[in-house]
Amino acid sequence: MPIKMILDCDTGVDDTMAILYATLHPEIDLLAVGSVWGNVDAPLATRNSIHAVEMCGRGDIPVATGAAGPVNQRAQDIAYHVHGRDGQGNRGTGRPVGPAAPGTAAEQIVRLCREHPGEVEVVAVGPLTNLAIALGLDAELPTLVRGVTIMGGAALAPGNVSEVAEANIWHDAEAAAAVFNAPWPLTMVGLDVTMRTLMGPEHVARLEAGGTIAQYQARIMGFYMDFFARESFGRPLSCMHDVVAVAIAAGTLVPTLAPVVNARVDSTDGPGRGQTLCDLRGMYMGYPAQEGAHCRVVLESPADFGDDFVDLLVNAGDAAIDVSEPA
Repeated sequence: MPIKMILDCDTGVDDTMAILYATLHPEIDLLAVGSVWGNVDAPLATRNSIHAVEMCGRGDIPVATGAAGPVNQRAQDIAYHVHGRDGQGNRGTGRPVGPAAPGTAAEQIVRLCREHPGEVEVVAVGPLTNLAIALGLDAELPTLVRGVTIMGGAALAPGNVSEVAEANIWHDAEAAAAVFNAPWPLTMVGLDVTMRTLMGPEHVARLEAGGTIAQYQARIMGFYMDFFARESFGRPLSCMHDVVAVAIAAGTLVPTLAPVVNARVDSTDGPGRGQTLCDLRGMYMGYPAQEGAHCRVVLESPADFGDDFVDLLVNAGDAAIDVSEPA
């Protein structure tokens, strides 16, 4: 049976990849999407999420607007410099989309997990604000989910917004701390694998030769790839951060090393703010069981996942809506 999934996204370029994958893949039953601030502001994330499901002919999938900023009400830090002012590499359509679902993204999480107890994998690929709010709404939520998978953190890899912190965790460290402390099965898909799971020009060329869904994804990737070429790799490559987390959550990408360890988040105001502190001291003994551990930390996974992603989009054919670039 397909895995029931709720996606929580700050929909920029890689979130669009994640939504397309989750909507199109036969092993995933995407119940809903929630938006959150991060890559873009929350209303724009909602718009981009609705656009992605409508591309796939699935405008029936509800998209609820979530948190507009962190739980501690600090100033936002929006990543337009990574994803473009429209969150689509400055190459989106800008056309109107359908309405958002009623209620908040956090309320949607609670409601759907209560409707499908033990069946829903919640996959959060932006700041963890909505999940933290959902925990506050329903203390029983950890017993209702199948599990929680996040794209965020770094165990052995360096950070990307500081020496040690990854952006999604750093954006709302207090919310992340609450999510890591909650007693649910948690899978952390962090920079250890997402900075090594890449797409290059050959993948973009294959997308450009596909239908209009694949062509749209190829088009919006230019700005994103330029960022990584400039800041990370010195050549045109792009990370697949969020869709890697979706695939691991669904079991369509199987990690080769993912120990279950104790993990927590530094939510202080010191230089370690946003760091994910993963207890990997057992690595020299093959990661023996740790008392109370409930966080599966993905350290290694197949690096050729880009081929599978491209295959899915190319085989999807044409979009159900007009995705041509306005003149």
